[in-house]
Amino acid sequence: MTPLSNAVPAEVITVTAASIAYPHGPTVVDALSLGIRAGSFVAIVGPNGCGKSTLLRAIARLVPVASGSIVFDGQDLRARSPRELARSLGILPQSSSAPDGMRVADLVARGRYPHRRPFAAWTHVDETAVRDAMEATGVTDLAGRDVDELSGGQRQRVWLAMALAQDTHTLLLDEPTTYLDIAHQLDALELFRRIHRERGRTIVAVLHDLNHAARYADRIVALKRGRIVIDGSPAEVLTAAAVEEVFDLPCRIITDPESGTPLVIPKTRR
Repeated sequence: MTPLSNAVPAEVITVTAASIAYPHGPTVVDALSLGIRAGSFVAIVGPNGCGKSTLLRAIARLVPVASGSIVFDGQDLRARSPRELARSLGILPQSSSAPDGMRVADLVARGRYPHRRPFAAWTHVDETAVRDAMEATGVTDLAGRDVDELSGGQRQRVWLAMALAQDTHTLLLDEPTTYLDIAHQLDALELFRRIHRERGRTIVAVLHDLNHAARYADRIVALKRGRIVIDGSPAEVLTAAAVEEVFDLPCRIITDPESGTPLVIPKTRR
């Protein structure tokens, strides 16, 4: 067993003064700087349109930065080929579509693409990664079904399985509990926490539910109008004053009796 180190983990993602804008549109993320340490679980929160998903997409190199830089694993994103990047960085996007008639098992198997050489045979490692990902997300019994036949919640779990089969050390999750009922939301979040703690994976997740962010993440970054308003532990970020500043939501903060983390109780709107 490798001995534990007292060294502070290195930053796996470093965003420096990054501004991001879509063509012919306003600036969505404005000169934002953020460091993500290896092995951390970071939740990004904020009101609709504040730049959360855009920031995540820029880290995944799905949208370019207009200025500033993003460094991943010590190298500028622009210097990495898409295939090379996909061996270390996985993303579960907010919405995805599969080709017509694609079976669940085949879609999940696509997560292995970055690790396989052209025309190489399917290996035991590939098979194990796909099987484990499907078991972890509860979609094994859906393996033979077409993706387009599934409910929204089932499809979301299948896409999550594909991201897990990719087996990257860093995972970006854009609203990963969308379409899931409350039980499957908690199952998914427990799974993220387990792979974070047991496998040392770095997880960056855009979450809408502040109480989920408080319970599962080590750190919360709150955005508003493309800038970071507050960044710290759940206890530091989820104060009544901060929640009202970021979301314009008067609230009370109590202690969650199950987890001991902050619990946001909105006040009645009048």
